[in-house]
Amino acid sequence: MLFNSTDYLLFLPIVFIIYWALNKSYKNQNILLLLASYVFYGWWDWRFLSLIIFSSFVDYFIGLKIDANTENRIRKRWLIVSLCSNLGLLAVFKYFNFFTESFAEAMSMLGWQVNALTLDIILPVGISFYTFQTLSYTIDIYRKNLKPTTHIISFFTYVSFFPQLVAGPIERASNLLPQIESVRTFKWHWFKAGIFQIFIGLLRKIAIADNLGLYVDSIYAYPEIHNTSTIILATVFYAFQIYFDFSGYSDIAIGSAKLMGFKFNRNFDLPYFSNSITVFWRKWHISLSSWLRDYLYISLGGNRKGIKITYRNLMLTMLLGGLWHGSSWNFVIWGAIHGLALSGEKFIFARKKNKYFGAIGYVYTFLVVLFAWIFFRAENIKDALMACRQIVSLDFGMPFMGNISIMVHGVLMLFVGLCFDSYLFKKKIPLEEIGEQFNTTKLAISISVIILILCAFYSTSENFIYFQF
Repeated sequence: MLFNSTDYLLFLPIVFIIYWALNKSYKNQNILLLLASYVFYGWWDWRFLSLIIFSSFVDYFIGLKIDANTENRIRKRWLIVSLCSNLGLLAVFKYFNFFTESFAEAMSMLGWQVNALTLDIILPVGISFYTFQTLSYTIDIYRKNLKPTTHIISFFTYVSFFPQLVAGPIERASNLLPQIESVRTFKWHWFKAGIFQIFIGLLRKIAIADNLGLYVDSIYAYPEIHNTSTIILATVFYAFQIYFDFSGYSDIAIGSAKLMGFKFNRNFDLPYFSNSITVFWRKWHISLSSWLRDYLYISLGGNRKGIKITYRNLMLTMLLGGLWHGSSWNFVIWGAIHGLALSGEKFIFARKKNKYFGAIGYVYTFLVVLFAWIFFRAENIKDALMACRQIVSLDFGMPFMGNISIMVHGVLMLFVGLCFDSYLFKKKIPLEEIGEQFNTTKLAISISVIILILCAFYSTSENFIYFQF
């Protein structure tokens, strides 16, 4: 079920009404949320519910086993079982074909012909997200940073809670589980904040990202036929398309959860207002970047074992972070670009007291991110390299405009989105709190304006970009 669908427009109010009708019992509310979440996910393909249930059961059981044992050797064995079961599912469904095909290609380069064994399977939506979520639970218990829950319904609800099930934010058990296992009360200011953020998310997705995507898709389908100006324009548009698409999803997820009395952590903090790649990764997809930092980078040793090991850890973290996004070398290269930039900044900052580049840093950061997006967006390495080749050819001519109506809509809505983000940046106001400041009249007017914009600039109902990951 898509957030930007009429199905969800009906689903959310129904769940909301029944949920608060059960407010005398948070346990009954949890049962409702669990069933609603399974309906939400099963709307796409009910067969893959078995994977979520399996992951939930395994990590619920292993969490209890790790906590019950005091001998570190046994605790580590149970943790390994959790890692193998979760990463094993991810490897089969997401990476099996990638690794077998890559192995066959490598052998072919050495003169050996090997037929790649591939599996004709569908990638389950959201598997990368809920796998990381359940892994963080068992790892935190193993590190003695978290006590396991003894309520199986609570844990299953934590894993499958529908607002964040498909594309995050990747919520930690330390934040979400205590909320699930306690009484929630309806808060009018939370309701206002949640509703407003949901509509901002729809605006970002439908009016901005989808309109920009129509142009981007047409250019990146055939990068070899376009000049430098066109490729650059399409890449700039893609940078904002993926930002408004994914931040829009996060807004709807955070807002939907707030309607039910849950507070998710922020997932985007105006990332393009960053003057270094280091700062960018503190603002972009925060739930993933913090997960990679806490469970991968620090586990590798972080910056505790010397500067050379720190560079290695940064590169490994970003390479694996790139691979997490998809089974393609494009994503590995995208991760490598960010890893090199982070390592370079670590080298520079270690030799200067000022930890920032200053005003020029904003330009530098956006250019690095923009270059990396080429590999993220292109269908394959060949197309990515072709796009780079077209850029360095310096064939600056009039960029291809395509459908003028689509172009005007995209540019106009992008301008609106950037003005809104600039206002948030200048005023230092979190989007999550804006709706709380509105009275009922102001909220109604704001939502009415957004609905009019959505009707006027609706182009097509597209999947969210991060659904493919």
